[in-house]
This record gives sequence, C-alpha cells and structure tokens, in this order.
Amino acid sequence: MTTLALGPQWLDPDYLIETFGLLGVLTIVFAESGLLIGFFLPGDSLLFTTGLLVTTDVIKQDLWLVCTAIALAAILGDQAGYLFGRKVGPALFRRPDSKLFKQENVEKAHEFFEKYGPKSLVLARFVPIVRTFTPIIAGVSRMNYRSFIIFNIIGGVLWGTGVTVLGAALGKVEFVHAHIELILVGIVLLSVIPIAIEFLRARSKAKKAAAAGGAERGASDASGGRPGAGAPPQAPRGRHAKR
Repeated sequence: MTTLALGPQWLDPDYLIETFGLLGVLTIVFAESGLLIGFFLPGDSLLFTTGLLVTTDVIKQDLWLVCTAIALAAILGDQAGYLFGRKVGPALFRRPDSKLFKQENVEKAHEFFEKYGPKSLVLARFVPIVRTFTPIIAGVSRMNYRSFIIFNIIGGVLWGTGVTVLGAALGKVEFVHAHIELILVGIVLLSVIPIAIEFLRARSKAKKAAAAGGAERGASDASGGRPGAGAPPQAPRGRHAKR
C-alpha cells in the first residue's frame, strides 16, 4: 500500500510502519503522549493506518493485541509526562523557546487543562500537540494522582483503541483502499480543526483586547490624562448640597 507522505518521508505513517513495525508504532505513541520531543509525530493518521494494515494482514498480529499494546503505550506515555511535569514544575513555563520547544504550546495546553479540568486528559488525546503537553501540565499543577490515573486510562483506551479500530473497520471498504491518500489527508485536517478554532478564538480575543485598550487610551488623552476629567461634573456634596 502506498500512501501520501504528509511532510518528510520519516513522518509518513506507511513508511514508519514498514520500517519499524509495530514496535515503532508503540514507541511513537509513547513519545507523542507525554514526551516534549514527541509533539510533531503523527498520531491519528499513524493509528488509522495501523488498523488498516492489520485488517489487510500487512501487520500479522491480531487486532485486539495491537489495540491493547497501543492503549498501554499511550497510558504509559501520559504517565511519563505527568511525572516529568511534577519534577520540572513551574520552571517549564520559564523555559526558553527552541526548535523543538515553543512556550506557546505549553500555554495552550495549560489553558486547555484549566478550561476542561481532569477530563482534558481524555479530550486532549484527540487534539495534536495539546495531547503531548496536557499530561505534563497535569503534573505541573500536581493534579490528584488517582484522578489522573483514571482519566489517563480512559483517554488512552478511547484514543488508542478507537482510532485503530476505525482504521481496521474502514480498511475493509474498497473505497478507502482506492482513496487512502485522501483519507489520511482528511484525518490530518480533522485533527487540526480544534487547533485552528482555538487560534481564531485567541486572535479574536487579542483584537478585542487591543480595541478596548485603544478606546481607554483615547478617552484618557481626551481628558488630558486627568482621572475623571472626561466625566460629567458631579453635584456638590457637603452641607451646601441640595437635599
């Protein structure tokens, strides 16, 4: 099966599976689930392709075994990210940008975690980049470990098993085989939609904040910078005020 390389060849799911096999898939899932260096790795498309190759006997292992191994790798990856976050702590937010690390990714994951709480560990599984940093942020925030374990397992099973089974199910459809390149592109685009939405929301908020700040500065300039100078005159107070 030939697929469309969505970027460098070493990021193409078909190439990765053909070169490194199931062990390579598990390593990538582990890294993308909680290691800082794993945020750029293919996740959803890799799992989908893995399920498709299982159902077409390119990967010889049984589907239940593959799904179990992938879910376990995802859970252990989040566990590693959580422990790393607990150890590093707030210092992560002061870490300078580099080619493999962007502070904005940490901030996005932190906002996501603050917005959705513990269930973010489940939801983030389906959002590229955010799924890598969310367990780390949970560790930085010292989330209750028991709650972390529960939501980590739920998220790992739903994502690792769900996307792989979807690939296996659709792998039996002739249309999927004939248009596998478009299917993989569609999966990538779907996984990017949440990031695009959050980006547009953040951009809209920034514009509104800038407009509000400009209006305040304009009012201050019009009043000569004197507090209350632009406000209507107040009625006199004291014993001479009318009752």
